[in-house]
Amino acid sequence: MEPAARFRREVRAFQDAARQAAETGAAPPVPSCPGWSVADLLIHLGSVHRGVFSIIEDRLDGPPDGSDLSFAGLPPDLTGWPDPQHAPNLGPIPDGVLDWFGEGAARLAELFDGRDAGDPAWTWSKEQTVGFWVRMQTIEAAVHRWDAENALGVPRPVHEDVAADAVTQTFEVMAPARREWTRAPAGAGERFRFRRTDGAGDWTVHFDGPDVRLSSGATDVRLSSGAGGGDFDVELAGSASDLMLFLWNRIPADGLDVRGDRDILDRYFVLVPPV
Repeated sequence: MEPAARFRREVRAFQDAARQAAETGAAPPVPSCPGWSVADLLIHLGSVHRGVFSIIEDRLDGPPDGSDLSFAGLPPDLTGWPDPQHAPNLGPIPDGVLDWFGEGAARLAELFDGRDAGDPAWTWSKEQTVGFWVRMQTIEAAVHRWDAENALGVPRPVHEDVAADAVTQTFEVMAPARREWTRAPAGAGERFRFRRTDGAGDWTVHFDGPDVRLSSGATDVRLSSGAGGGDFDVELAGSASDLMLFLWNRIPADGLDVRGDRDILDRYFVLVPPV
């Protein structure tokens, strides 16, 4: 499936979950996003979509100006709309919010369809391309779909192709960025292996000083028996979806098969703090 088609699929799934929430007559709180409701998720992701559209279409050299919300395409009358400054917004989700979200997502999908992945675009990453945004927004839609379904008590796994790519993207993009943003402590050689159990794929990650080094696809990695031995200190095994959800701080390690040094496992979110 083409990247833009995956984005459309994940956005449709998010919309379906948000619509189900709206049909309850309220905006359920989202346990995996403390302080937010499903209404707040809609406003957040819809604003991100419209911000990305503006970055690409208007060739911005940074994010849209937060003091000028014209990029967000909000209606003049926001009566009943969730207010991000007063989250969680637990009242009914207005139909207009769902329509606004759908229109923004559709415009962004059409823009992705019409651009090459290598076209230049500002991003907060070292990769300055449209392809970065397609990948990032597909993953973000998938994890927030899980969040919305989690609010309803029925979260389904993340689709395996997106989940596996999200594991790779975590260490290619997210972990280095999060470490820089939060001034995380230097790595001391910690080695983590993430092994997929529902298909081919494994990822071994080394934290050495400021660096995050990723290798994947190895078949001969082995558990370390002491300092400097073996290829990893701790292994987490599970489905691609569960590995992704752990790395996005949605589920605890207890939901995975863990081998090795639990003290080093406990350091993971010190080395890669959630943001």
